[in-house]
Amino acid sequence: MASASLVLRDRSTLSKLDVALLRLETFLALLSGLAVFSLMVLAVVSVSGRNLVNAPLPGYVDWIEQAMPLIAFMGIAYVMREGAHIRMDILVGRLRGRALYTAELITTLAVLLLMILLVWGTWAHFGRSFDFGSPMWSRDSSMDIALPIWPAKLLAPVAFFVLCLRLCLQVWAYIRGLVTGQTVAIPLIADAAKQAQMEADQLKEQN
Repeated sequence: MASASLVLRDRSTLSKLDVALLRLETFLALLSGLAVFSLMVLAVVSVSGRNLVNAPLPGYVDWIEQAMPLIAFMGIAYVMREGAHIRMDILVGRLRGRALYTAELITTLAVLLLMILLVWGTWAHFGRSFDFGSPMWSRDSSMDIALPIWPAKLLAPVAFFVLCLRLCLQVWAYIRGLVTGQTVAIPLIADAAKQAQMEADQLKEQN
């Protein structure tokens, strides 16, 4: 059967790994949403303090810098699993069956290679900031209230590594699709009518 995001499931090992990884991706996406909400609360506190007692929240910009990786990176694997990234599918949307799996496999492998390089680069960037011998284990800090920056830098390789796991599963799924003609654990392309039906079904579930 298909879920709301048109990701098929079955009893295979691939599908079970997909569901297990989805739990982690959902948790990380939740953290990203909580970070957005926290910044909204901080903005209210800072603006209220400035207007009421002429004392904005100390280090407001520093906290924004710390939260940016949470907002920008922690939900990307979840979005990749759901097929919700912005993409140009004018050509791919016309493909079906093994032709579609081949095109998706090539692009997924290219993205996987890029993300592996980004994991390596962002981990090295984190390593330049983290130091057990430094105060708060950090070689650098924010400008206002001197928050250590290494926790924010660590979030990028962690999020990118989870995305690499998702991409590896999708590569497996597309190869399986090429062999068997059918696959699971990948987001299927929905036409306008199917997307409208999915939105209507979601509204019915909420009511």
